[in-house]
Amino acid sequence: MPTVNPRPAPSVVPRCGSQLFFNDREHKHMRDNMKVPGFLCAALSALVVCLDTPSLVAGQLWAGAATVSITPDEPVAVMGQFATRISTTVEAPVTATALALETRNGDEAEEQAIMISCDLTILSADIQQQFRERVKSRLPGFDINKVFLNATHTHTAPVLSEGIYNIPEQGVMRPAAYVEFLVTRLAEVAAAAWENRRPGGVGWGMGYAVVAYNRRTLYANGKSRMYGPTNTPAFRGIEGYEDHGVEVLFFWDQENKLIATAVNVACPAQEVESRKAVNADYWHEVRLQLRKQYGDDLKVLGWIGAAGDQSPHLRYRKKAEDRMREAGKRTRVQEIARRIVRAVNDAYEVAQTDIRRDVVFKHAVRQIELPARQVTRAEAEEAQANIDYLRKQEEQGAAPLLYKQVWNQRVIDRYRQQQPGQTYPVELHVIRLGDVAICTNPFELFTMYGIQMKARSKAIQTFVIQLACRVGGYLPTQKAVDGGGYSAIVQSNLVGPEGGQILVDETVDTINSLWSDPAKLSSRPTTKTKP
Repeated sequence: MPTVNPRPAPSVVPRCGSQLFFNDREHKHMRDNMKVPGFLCAALSALVVCLDTPSLVAGQLWAGAATVSITPDEPVAVMGQFATRISTTVEAPVTATALALETRNGDEAEEQAIMISCDLTILSADIQQQFRERVKSRLPGFDINKVFLNATHTHTAPVLSEGIYNIPEQGVMRPAAYVEFLVTRLAEVAAAAWENRRPGGVGWGMGYAVVAYNRRTLYANGKSRMYGPTNTPAFRGIEGYEDHGVEVLFFWDQENKLIATAVNVACPAQEVESRKAVNADYWHEVRLQLRKQYGDDLKVLGWIGAAGDQSPHLRYRKKAEDRMREAGKRTRVQEIARRIVRAVNDAYEVAQTDIRRDVVFKHAVRQIELPARQVTRAEAEEAQANIDYLRKQEEQGAAPLLYKQVWNQRVIDRYRQQQPGQTYPVELHVIRLGDVAICTNPFELFTMYGIQMKARSKAIQTFVIQLACRVGGYLPTQKAVDGGGYSAIVQSNLVGPEGGQILVDETVDTINSLWSDPAKLSSRPTTKTKP
């Protein structure tokens, strides 16, 4: 365990105007306030920030953080499986942690952002909009378009939507009531983080932790299956990539006390996913271990990277791994946290020697449109057959699976309503913070796309945050669609591989625009539906 010593040697703390920031003046930019009506550019006007790297000058960083419990005080339906589960206990509290950032030039604010990580399965666009409306009156002068929510995708968090599970009328908190509670708490934590902001510093680093395992099994017939068995003669391999990198941001106050960290792991929080309990999964244990080491007041944001085809569940070598873990007297969640914390410690050793107090900070918010995955007639007919089968099973005494029926019904509805060229709107956030890029997407994004973004980014480190701003379903690769199976079939996808590649290209272009010559980007479109 490394010694916690956040105070760097004075000679390595970069100051405004140091060589790290090119000794040049900042290129000023204006926000485009023009609103374009219609579905293709709804809700937010596009903001494309163009920077000339040699012109960049850092602003003074202000940072604040806060955490709030979003744990219900009564039983709730928990989300993440097709069957209805009602919580009987709280095993590990679910929380929301907010990070507020601002840069200033003297008394003038230059850039801002509020990022809130939530121990939830998903977050809908409607919830984010309700939250923004609620927080608007509490933070006058703050651009509410520059706040975003992300979910850690625990499968033991409260259900947020009515009508998808058979929930008892009595003795259980309804989803609508929980959403009202949630939105109130989110507004509180956003305001607290913003009001807590003070001059501070930021550092970044990375480590490695084997947490994620690709959960799609490939067989001799060319087909794939999520969590398919690997101990069969037909097993031919694991379908796709894994990303074991752990990207970490650290934030210090004026006295060099570590106040917050954002930890980016390309694996959903699903180790305890089938329980009838509220549980933040491995993030709760990560927070406990980090606070034990770095201080009880440390705020920890869990950011899930591109991980639509990933899981913490072991795919092979299970007996060997269990033997090692049991010898150390650790639960599986404790073992996952141990690996992540070790990676955070590795990152900290470097970050604490390079605390930036004057930092380049730019926040681009864009609306892009991706081609929707079209539903074929055969797929719609198969969905109807699935519904008929489920209803017949219910008639014969099987437990109702309302969510699975709704899941298939949505495919039929899409088939009936779809139009040629139909698109799916995405709110995209891209942030430059010093040498680091942070980008969001609303999908359970297959890992290959995240690797593309990181490889093509001009940033030294790139953080990819999935399940942000709204729920977009799984976004699979073409290889996965060809293999079929849950997560790559039309029931699971609102957007297909064509849209996935456009998402990568748009994200990378926006990241790189924050490091590029504005003259080369003046005619760049803000919305694209075709590659």
